[in-house]
Amino acid sequence: MPKIVLITGATSGFGKSCAYKFATHGYDLILNGRRADRLQKLADEIENKYNVAVLQLPFDVREEKAVFESISSIPEEWKAIDVLVNNAGLALGRDYFEEADISDWNTMIDTNVKGFLYVAKAVSQIMAVRKKGHIINMGSIAGKEVYEKGNVYCATKFAVDAISQGMRIDLLRHNIKVTSINPGAAETEFSLVRFKGDEGTAKQIYDGLTPLTGDDVAEVIYYCASLPPHVCINDLSITCLQQANTIYFNRKLNS
Repeated sequence: MPKIVLITGATSGFGKSCAYKFATHGYDLILNGRRADRLQKLADEIENKYNVAVLQLPFDVREEKAVFESISSIPEEWKAIDVLVNNAGLALGRDYFEEADISDWNTMIDTNVKGFLYVAKAVSQIMAVRKKGHIINMGSIAGKEVYEKGNVYCATKFAVDAISQGMRIDLLRHNIKVTSINPGAAETEFSLVRFKGDEGTAKQIYDGLTPLTGDDVAEVIYYCASLPPHVCINDLSITCLQQANTIYFNRKLNS
């Protein structure tokens, strides 16, 4: 019987790359995204190319009721979830603290912390019954070190780090693995969303760099999920060669 992975935020970026990566290894997929049209297109592509089954869950992780109703209503044959890739998240704005837009703060907190929690709780309850499973939380190196104008985005990723540690302790009795993946600079839709469609500013972030791609990160996530049952990578940070941490880059290599 094929294994099952549930991926949130599957219609772009790391989530989309993970969907393809797990499909190539024969996983059946439960895919979540806010944009139903994109979700349908992705599901059709994967089913046709990889001959795996796809269940679509079109909800916004910020909506508590929708999260718990959608996950609890998954058909019984789909509830044997082996892996959760808890990926949905975003950054909005990159502003000095006193100049930041509070609506950006609320959206990041509602998505990156509260939505992240809703999904993790709903899926962990299912895994706890089976006494097995693997939750892979998408953190960031911004959850390890704060940078200028990162303020609340960094705070949400610090929260992901702390919650992942707490989950790892509390879910230990259920044999559930918890892994936190912390990417550095990666060229996906992330920066375009952060800068609200300003393509020029979004591209400047990667000037002089060969950044990570969504496929690079998906490769690492799948590796963590493919290890023997007794092995768990708890916390893993990944950057491109030209990035040391959230602040220091060597852009000269590609200049």
